[in-house]
Amino acid sequence: MTDYKASKEAFVSGMTGSSVGHINLVSSAALASIALHSALRTRLSSSNPTSFAVEWLTLVAPLLLSVTLFADTPGVLIFSLLFPSGLLLLIPRRESGTPLPSPLDTSPKLEFPTASSTAPVIIGQLPAVSIYRSHMMLMTILSILAVDFPIFPRSLAKCETYGVSLMDLGVGSFVFAQGLVSAIPILKDPSYLSQPMLDKISGVVQKVWPILALGLIRVLLVKGTDYPEHVTEYGVHWNFFITLALLPIFQVLLHPLIAVMPISLLAVLYGLAHQLTLSWMGLQDWALFAPRTNVISANKEGIVSLFGYLAIHLLGLSAGTIILPPSPNYFRRQQQAQAKRKRKYSNAEAVQTGRTLRPIVHREDDRTATELISYAVVWWFLMFISTWANIGGGVSRRLVNLTYILWVAAYNTTFLLGYLLLELFFFPSPFSKSVYSPTSKLKVQADTVMANTQAQLVPRQGPALLEAINRNSLVLFLLASLANVLTGLINLTLPTMYTSDAVAMIILSAYALAISAVAWATRGRRIWRI
Repeated sequence: MTDYKASKEAFVSGMTGSSVGHINLVSSAALASIALHSALRTRLSSSNPTSFAVEWLTLVAPLLLSVTLFADTPGVLIFSLLFPSGLLLLIPRRESGTPLPSPLDTSPKLEFPTASSTAPVIIGQLPAVSIYRSHMMLMTILSILAVDFPIFPRSLAKCETYGVSLMDLGVGSFVFAQGLVSAIPILKDPSYLSQPMLDKISGVVQKVWPILALGLIRVLLVKGTDYPEHVTEYGVHWNFFITLALLPIFQVLLHPLIAVMPISLLAVLYGLAHQLTLSWMGLQDWALFAPRTNVISANKEGIVSLFGYLAIHLLGLSAGTIILPPSPNYFRRQQQAQAKRKRKYSNAEAVQTGRTLRPIVHREDDRTATELISYAVVWWFLMFISTWANIGGGVSRRLVNLTYILWVAAYNTTFLLGYLLLELFFFPSPFSKSVYSPTSKLKVQADTVMANTQAQLVPRQGPALLEAINRNSLVLFLLASLANVLTGLINLTLPTMYTSDAVAMIILSAYALAISAVAWATRGRRIWRI
C-alpha cells in the first residue's frame, strides 16, 4: 500500500497543465449540451417516463465525455452536439417562449415592493444561473474521481505551481459561484451592509460551521485512512472546505467598503494588494520554499491562497449583483440611496404605482447581457495583459495570484453570459428586452404590461435535472468526496492508475448516473439547508 500511495501521489503531482484555449473548448461542451437540450425541449414532445434518461444523456454524459474520451478533441464533441441542434431548429417551435411552471417548483417567491419598502427587488428563479452552477458542480464532481484514471488527461489535472488546467479552474469557479449567490442577502435588504458587525458575523458563523466541521472531518478521514494526498495543494491539514467556510466571514468584515464602492473595483484592488504581498513582501517565496516547521508553515498554501480566493469571492459577489436582480444597475442605485440615507425604493425598478395597480418589476435581460459582455472583455483583457507582463510568474492556483484571479473572473463571467444568451435565444420573453422602465431603451405601454402580468409571474425553469443538482449541490459534492475517498480505500483491489479506458468509462458513467439519480430523486426538496 505504501508503494502504491507514493505512485498515486506522483500520478497527480508535477502537472504543468494545458492552455486557456483548450480549457475553454473542453468547457464549451457544456454550452453545446444546453443548446441541444433546449432545441429538443422546444421542438419535440416530451415524455415523462424517459425525461430523466433524456436529460442525463444530453446534459451529463457530454460533460463526462468532454473530460475523458473527447478531452483531446473537444471540437469533435461540440460539433456532434451542435449539428443535431441546428437540424432541430428547422422544426417549428412546439411551445411558447415562456416555460410552464413546474409542479415541483420551489424557487424563491416573487416579492412586490410597496410604498414602505426599503429594498424592493424581485429575485425569482433565473435558469441561466442555475444551469451555470449545476454545470460547474457537475464538472467538479466528475473530475475529482476521473482524475484517478488514466483516461482523464494529465493536462486537465491540477498544476503543481504554475499553469492552467480544468481542475485548477474548478476550485476558483466554485468560489466564484459561492460569491455570486452570497449577493442575495444584500440585494433583498441593502441595509444589511450597515447592520452591527458582531451580529452579522454570528449569523454567518452559524451558517458555515457545518462546512468547517466537514473540513475537519475530512482531515481525520484522510489521515486516519492513509489516503493518498497532495500536500502542496493546501497544506498538511488545510483543505478546500476550510477555505469555503472562512470566505463568507471575511466578506462580512468588508461590508463597510462594499457599501460605498463598486464591488468589482474592491476585488481588483484586493487582488493587486495580494499580488504585491506575494511579489514584493516575500509571501510567494515563503509559500513555495519555506520548511514546514509549525502549524502555520505546515498549511502555508491554504493560508496564502485564502486571501486570493477572497478576491475571487468578491468578483463573484459583483457578478451576482448584476445578474440576480431584475436590473443590472439595481444594486448601484441602492448603494447610492443608502449613502444618502434614503429609505425609499426607486421608480426605475417598477411600473408607476396607483391604488389599484401593484408595482411590478420586470427583468432587463438585454441590459444584463450587455453589462456581462463589458465585464468579460475587461477581465479577459486584464488577464492577457497580466500574462504578457508575467506578473507573479504566470497563472498559479497554488498561490491564487492576480493572473489566476483574473482568469477565473473572465472564464466564469463569459460562461454566465453564454448561458443567459442561450436562454434568451431559445426561450424569448416579451419582457426580456422590452420593459416599461425609465432605464430601458425599449419600452412598452403600462397597459400592455398589466395585460401580460400573469405571464411575467410564471417562474422561469431550467432543465429539471440541473435544477435538482443546483438545489442540493452541497450534498452531492459531499457524496462525490466520499466516493473519492472510498475509491482510494479500494485501490488495493482496483488500482485506478492501471485501469483500462473501457473499465474506467463504465465506473465513471455509473458514478455520474448515481449522482444524477440522487439529485433527481430529491428534486422536490432541499435536503440540507445551511
